[in-house]
Amino acid sequence: MKLFDLDSPIMRALSKMADLMLLNVVTLICCIPIVTAGASFTALHYMALKLRRNEECYIVRGFFKSFKQNFKQATIIWLINLLVLIILVCDFYIIYYMGESFNKILQVIIAIVAIMVLFTSTFVYPVLAKFDNPVLRTIKNAFVISILQFPKTILMFIMNWIPWIIMLTVIQISPLAFIFGFSAPAYASAFLYSNFFKKLEAQIEEKNGSNLAEQTEENDENRIFHDKVDESLSINENIH
Repeated sequence: MKLFDLDSPIMRALSKMADLMLLNVVTLICCIPIVTAGASFTALHYMALKLRRNEECYIVRGFFKSFKQNFKQATIIWLINLLVLIILVCDFYIIYYMGESFNKILQVIIAIVAIMVLFTSTFVYPVLAKFDNPVLRTIKNAFVISILQFPKTILMFIMNWIPWIIMLTVIQISPLAFIFGFSAPAYASAFLYSNFFKKLEAQIEEKNGSNLAEQTEENDENRIFHDKVDESLSINENIH
């Protein structure tokens, strides 16, 4: 095999890097209005999972298909996220300035809520990108999955922040973090949750039978249309 054949490992790696770069640019542009960030993150994870599974796809077309399909739910979830984060920031601000006079029990409660929000936020957009459910059930499923996948949830959270920490601390390589800051962590995260999602998909398909396959083929949306994914999440915790 020649070094620069289209099927050579080097050319496949370069092609993947180009896809990730394009995906990052599109995501970044679509996040600029702020209110569209939720739909952008959902589309980002939709495409990242397709790239992880080596499914044939066109980055821009696939991105905007998911962006449009999930816009309403993703925007609602994003606004809920922002509201909760603002409340938590205000709470931590109060704790900082009130010091030891602030109730210890309330400190613990706020810390637990913050952890739950961070865990849920880590998985909510990948879940929305793949599973079709109402907003509250999507949030619930994301939280349950984040607990079932606990070590991976921590790793995903860290990976999401590494590029932006690099941008602030290592100026020399900050352009790389800027170019791959969204897409690279999303792609790496897809390696962590892809197998778990596949097991959920298989259970849902088995439960729903041929109707699900026909519906998926008819809509060509590459999503699992199922109204009670959380029932499948009661599967054994040994799924990793």
